Amino acid sequence: MTLPDGLRLRRAHPQDLDDIMWLEHVSFPTDAWSASQMSGELYAPHGYYVVIETVDDTAAPLVVGYAGLSSLAGNPVADVQTIAVAADQRGKGLGRVLFTELLDEARRRGVREVFLEVRADNPVAQAMYTAFGFEHIATRPRYYQPDGVDAWVMRAELPGPDAEPSSGVGPIGQEALGERD
Repeated sequence: MTLPDGLRLRRAHPQDLDDIMWLEHVSFPTDAWSASQMSGELYAPHGYYVVIETVDDTAAPLVVGYAGLSSLAGNPVADVQTIAVAADQRGKGLGRVLFTELLDEARRRGVREVFLEVRADNPVAQAMYTAFGFEHIATRPRYYQPDGVDAWVMRAELPGPDAEPSSGVGPIGQEALGERD
């Protein structure tokens, strides 16, 4: 899956915090992470966060999606921490691009199992995760507060490190090298 024209995927930087937090609050109005929590994730050595941003010669880049993975060095297990796409960008496959990049990074790190939580009232996200081979293995009652919405715990096994990456994007950084002359 490739990105539509005018967008690029790149590794998130701590300087992206304000843009990510804006999108966090509009995407998750009742249970958004705090800026200090998100900042901690962006600085964490075990985290891997990516953003999709607009690319336009006439305007500053705007973050329209982000996602994060947590996996300690040498641990064969990883957790998808978060994923969000701006409402006006949904339906274009950006969530799939972000999720694919997280899974590709997990493979690069030698991860064999990935876990995530998803709201029980979010069938669109559940369907995407299922399409990637994730299975609903447990439910955490009233996990999302203050709404009291259950969380589905989902899990997938990843193929070994010799498997081909599932996206054409490649490791973050490589695709941007050719764009900047």
